[in-house]
Amino acid sequence: MFINEVENIVGLSKKSIRYYEENGLLNPKRKENSKYRIYSEDDIRKLKTIKFLRELDVSIRELKLLNDKEITLKECLEDKIIKIENEENNYQSIKDMCKEIILNEDDFENIDINKYFQKIKVLNKEGFTMIKKSSNKINQIVGAILATLPFYIIFIIFIVLINTSISSVYAYLISLFPLLFIIIFTVNLINRIKEILGGEEDEASKY
Repeated sequence: MFINEVENIVGLSKKSIRYYEENGLLNPKRKENSKYRIYSEDDIRKLKTIKFLRELDVSIRELKLLNDKEITLKECLEDKIIKIENEENNYQSIKDMCKEIILNEDDFENIDINKYFQKIKVLNKEGFTMIKKSSNKINQIVGAILATLPFYIIFIIFIVLINTSISSVYAYLISLFPLLFIIIFTVNLINRIKEILGGEEDEASKY
């Protein structure tokens, strides 16, 4: 089957699928005398496995090791359990701090900040934070929109100038070209936003 069908079945973007291919996790065959890739049932199964393990926060590096049989799935998941248990301990520490502050009836002005600041600093050094990463996606979406906006403005101004300076059917025909580019930019922007929301668009920078 073709990549469009794979997208619908597995729920991954084309960019994500190609990224996994580039990293050697997938090697679909190419259709004879064609540039198009043909994905088999084994490819679909592997992509489902990759997506499932990524949901468990298994890194690309670990997926490569699994794919190359340098580690077993058992070893990978045992390591994941250890990390989860460490996370649980960190959350418990945060929970205990919150309870302690409540019991002490501390408020914004008189909290023993040096004591708690030191505790949270230790957790940060271990790589733990309660701050969510979703704001980064919002910044990426805003950046994508702002990057596209100047082109919209240029094309709209061009259309207005053409229609005000040339009052004929030719003006409308010429206007079709910038309208076409506006449609192309809009489609690309929508796809970019989908990739950002999908969470796989920056894998190379994460691992």
